[in-house]
Amino acid sequence: MTKNGLANVLSFRQLVITLTLGWLMLMVIAPHALVIMTSFMTPDSEHLAVWPLTLQGYQKVLQPIYFDVFFHSLWLSAIATVVCLIIGYPFAYILAKQPPWARAVMLVLMMVPFWTNSLIRTYAIKLILGKKGVINSVLVGTGIVDQPITMLYTEFAVIVGLVYVLLPFMVLPLMASFEKLSADLTEASKDLGANALQRFVHVVLPLTAPGIIAGCLIVFLPAMGMFYVADLLGGAKNLLLGNVIKNQFLVVRDWPFGSAFSITLIVMMAAMLWLYVIANRFVQRQGGLDDENL
Repeated sequence: MTKNGLANVLSFRQLVITLTLGWLMLMVIAPHALVIMTSFMTPDSEHLAVWPLTLQGYQKVLQPIYFDVFFHSLWLSAIATVVCLIIGYPFAYILAKQPPWARAVMLVLMMVPFWTNSLIRTYAIKLILGKKGVINSVLVGTGIVDQPITMLYTEFAVIVGLVYVLLPFMVLPLMASFEKLSADLTEASKDLGANALQRFVHVVLPLTAPGIIAGCLIVFLPAMGMFYVADLLGGAKNLLLGNVIKNQFLVVRDWPFGSAFSITLIVMMAAMLWLYVIANRFVQRQGGLDDENL
């Protein structure tokens, strides 16, 4: 490569890096810096947030009433994550074992509904679960029940909405783990006398643990902030942390408290990601030790 060509490549690389850093500064770092600064300001009905700096917003986060919302949000998000794992694990296994063309078709079929806005799909779920919705119409029409079942504005409806929106985010990392799983290991364990359950517990499950952890985090963390799912399907009694933040900004107009709650949620997510890194390293270390012992 000539000097001019090398200089052009370096200039293009520098331009790309500069544009990327500028975009991150403008769209990621600057907004988060504003939220952090606002979280320490004093709420004001006219100007939303004013000086002086205070810890009032973070003190409100520690109030018992928000503990209830916090644990209820964790509960709903955890159930949705477990349901996604139960559905997504066998589905990811089936996907990974398909020929490339069949796998591509199944992935497209799974992703097609997600080309539509998630808010519109949540409204569709609302119509399906309503007292005059598709499910109740079938149950009443076939005589299985005499009266429509109340499914909308319940925890069940919120969990259904979260699972429907977040299921692909569980399937994809699991499928990646299954693709890396060597068939030789399962065949070797079978030759050594391990039954199907033993092969799953001692071979398949440990080797797919990174995908399980990654999928659970990718589902669990966003689930706590999906306020529109709780608004449309859960009613006032089934709030997520995102509903509290949204209400503080748009209804109560207490921007410092909403910012403090947002920062608290970000710190929680960062702590969970840190735990994921530690767990992933532990799984890899255990896998390395097992390989040495073979």
